[in-house]
Amino acid sequence: MATGTLPSVVSRYKVPIITLFLSVYIDIFDCQQFVITFKSPSDCSGDTFFDISSLSCVSCGSNQLRSTTGLSCICKTGYQTLITDKTSITCQQCPTDKPAVITDGFGCVRCPGSLSDEGKCQCPPGNILVERDTNGNLLDEARCEICNGNTPGLTVPNYSGDKCERCQDSFINSSCVCNPPNVLAGGLCIPSGSLSTNVNPSVNYAQLKFSVQSAWFVKNLYSSSAACLVFSNLTACQALGNMCVMNMHSFSSVSTDACGLFNTIFRSRAALSSTQDISYWRVNLPWLYYGDEPGLAGRVLQTDPVPIKFSFRGRNKNTDIRLLAAVYNVRGEFLRWEQVGAGNLQLCPGTTSRQSAAFSFGTAYQESCDLSVAHLLDAHPEPLFYDVFLDLGGGENRKLLPLPTLVYNQQYNGRLINEESMKNWYLSRRVFVVDTLSGREKSTSSLPKVIRVVSSVKIRFQLVPRTQDGQVFPPLMTVTYRDVPITDINTQTVTTTFAVEYEMDQNEARIKTDTAIGVMAGVALIYSLLKTVSWKRRIASPLIDAETLLKFLIFYAGDLANVFFAVTVGTGLYWLIFYKTLKAQQFVSVLLPLPAQEEQFVTYVGCAFALKAVQFLHKLFMQVSIDVFFIDWERPRCKANRTVQAAGEPKRDPSPVSIWRTYFVANEWNEIQTIRKISPTFQIMAVLFFLEVLGFSNLALRDPWPILQRSSQEYTPSYSIILRYGLSSTLWLCIGFLQVKRPPVILLSFLSLAL
Repeated sequence: MATGTLPSVVSRYKVPIITLFLSVYIDIFDCQQFVITFKSPSDCSGDTFFDISSLSCVSCGSNQLRSTTGLSCICKTGYQTLITDKTSITCQQCPTDKPAVITDGFGCVRCPGSLSDEGKCQCPPGNILVERDTNGNLLDEARCEICNGNTPGLTVPNYSGDKCERCQDSFINSSCVCNPPNVLAGGLCIPSGSLSTNVNPSVNYAQLKFSVQSAWFVKNLYSSSAACLVFSNLTACQALGNMCVMNMHSFSSVSTDACGLFNTIFRSRAALSSTQDISYWRVNLPWLYYGDEPGLAGRVLQTDPVPIKFSFRGRNKNTDIRLLAAVYNVRGEFLRWEQVGAGNLQLCPGTTSRQSAAFSFGTAYQESCDLSVAHLLDAHPEPLFYDVFLDLGGGENRKLLPLPTLVYNQQYNGRLINEESMKNWYLSRRVFVVDTLSGREKSTSSLPKVIRVVSSVKIRFQLVPRTQDGQVFPPLMTVTYRDVPITDINTQTVTTTFAVEYEMDQNEARIKTDTAIGVMAGVALIYSLLKTVSWKRRIASPLIDAETLLKFLIFYAGDLANVFFAVTVGTGLYWLIFYKTLKAQQFVSVLLPLPAQEEQFVTYVGCAFALKAVQFLHKLFMQVSIDVFFIDWERPRCKANRTVQAAGEPKRDPSPVSIWRTYFVANEWNEIQTIRKISPTFQIMAVLFFLEVLGFSNLALRDPWPILQRSSQEYTPSYSIILRYGLSSTLWLCIGFLQVKRPPVILLSFLSLAL
C-alpha cells in the first residue's frame, strides 16, 4: 500500500526535511524589517532618473539622459525615440542624410537651414517650421514657411513656432511690424509718447532698508502700464495693480514706480464712469484704494452698519461669517471665487473643524505657527492676490460687502501712515500672503534675494453701540508683512498669525465702573473716618497729629481695597452672566473687552491687592507689637491652708494656684486666636473641583458658548482675564459663604452635582 512507504520516505529524507522546517521556522520568527534608502529627484545624477515606482534612482539606457523634471529619460541630441514597451524607450541615432530630430522626437528629417543646440531644425524669424504634411506624414526635408505679416494676412508665428496666427490688434493695421518710433513691449505695439519708457522697476523693502531691481518688474511694469493706459487691457491693468500691491500700496515722490503709474492711470479715468457705483473703483482698473480724504477711514468703518444681524439662539440664529475672495494670479488673470479659510489667508496647517472656528461669530480666534522658508518657496512660486468680501446672502440676489484693508507696511513719502491715528489711515483692498517673485533680481527663475511673507492677518468686528439687533460695522482686515532676506532656506523660518477679534465700545461700561468706584470710595471714606474717631476715643487722645493721619490712611486703604474688590467681582460677574448666558442676549448686544481693554480692570485688581497688603502689614505689625498679660482673678478652690508665723502670731495663708491653670488659659487663648470659620483645604479643593473636574473653567474662554466639556479636537480660544477673575472669585465667595452659614448644604450640593 502507498501508506506503507511513508515511514521509509520520511526516514530517508529526515535530515533535509528537518533542515527545511527549521529554516522556515527561523525566517518566520526572525521578522524582516522593511527599510529603504531615502532618495529624492535631486539626489539622482546626470545619467539616472528618479523612478516614482521604486522611489529610487535608476540608470538611463544607452544614448539617453535625464529629463529636465528628473522623473524620466530622454534621448540624447541627434537620437530619435523608438517605442519598445510601455515603461522604457529605445534611442536610435538619426542617419547622416537626415541628421535633425523632429519636434516631437519620433523621427528624423533634413533641415532647410541650420541645426539648434538640441539637434532640431531652426527657421529665420517670422517663419514657422513644417515637418509633416496635412495628413501627418513625415516629410523627408522640413520646410520654413514665412508668415504673411502684411495685409491681408497680418499673421506672425505663434509661441511654439509651428503655426501662423493673427498678430495683436495694437499693431498697425497694414503690418505686423512695430515700426519706430512706436515701442514693442509685452507683445504690444505701444504708440510713441503714450507713456515714458523710463519706469522704476524697483521694489522697496523698508524693513531691510534697501531696494531690489525686480526681474519681474523689469519685464512687465512698462508693458502692463502702457497696455492699461493706452488699450485699457483688463489683465494688464490687474497686473499693474498687483505690482503696486507687491510694493505695499506705497505712495512716494517717484511717479514712475508701480503705484505711481497706477495712480497716474487712476486719475486719468476720473471723467469716466465708476464701477459698481463705487467712486473709488474706476472702470477697467482694480480697486486698490478707498481714497485719501482726511477722516475717510472713520466714515467707512463707523458710519453704516452691515445689513445683517447676528444672533446666538432662536429661529433667527446666525453665527456664521461667510467671507469670499476673488483670486487673481500675478499676471492679472481672474482665477476663481474662493471661500476664505484654510489654504489662502490662513497659512498655518490645521484641521478643518479647528480652522472653521475662526468664522463663528463671537469666538476670539488666533492661530500662530512657524513656516519653513524652503516650504514657502516650493508652495508659492508666484503670489496670489485676494479681494475679500463679506457675503451678505440674499439668495438669487446675492450681495457682497468689500472688506476694508489696513496694510501696516504702507508708506506715504517714507512715513508709515497706518501706524498712526485713524484719521491718517489709508484703507486699501487687495492683499497677498506670500511673495517670492518680486525679490528675484537676475531672472524670474533665480533664487530670490528677499521674500515677503504676511506675519499677521487680523479681521476685527466692531459692535454697533447700544444695539439690540446684533449689528456690526464693516469688518476691518489688518495685514502686516515681514521682509525675509534669503540666507539659508533650509534653516530659516517665518512666524505667521491669523486672528479674528470682536470689539465693542467700552466707554459706557468704563464710566459706570468709575462711577461705582467713586461713590463707594466716598462711603469708604466716611467709614474710615468713623473708625479713626473710635480709635482716638479708645486711646483718649484729643489731638489730630501725624499718627492720627497715618492711622486714617491705613484704615482707608483697607476699606478702599474692599471697594475695588467688590467692583471688580461685580464687573467679572456681569460679563460672565450677560456674555456667556445665551438667554441673556438673543441678539448680540454685549461683547467681551479685548485684551488691551482689560488693562484698566487689571489695574483695579492690582490696586485692591496693594491696598489690602498695606492693611495686612499694619495688622501684622500691631499683633506682633502687643504684649498680652494673663491675670487670673479666680480664687483658689483648694481647702488646705498653711500656717504662717508673722509678728509672733500664727496666721493661716491659702494655698497658691497651680501653674497648670496658667498653661490651660494660655492654650485656650491660642486656640481662640487661630480658629477659622472655613476649612482652607476644603475651600481650595472645592474650588478646584468645580473649575477643573466639572469644567467650569471653560466658562472663562473668549467665546459665547457656555459649554463645560470640550473636545480636544475642537479649537479652544484664549481665556478672558475678566471672566477668569469673576468666575473664580464668585466660586470662592459662594463656597466660603456656604461653609460659614450652612455646612450641611455643601454636602448636599456636591451630591446633587454628582447625581
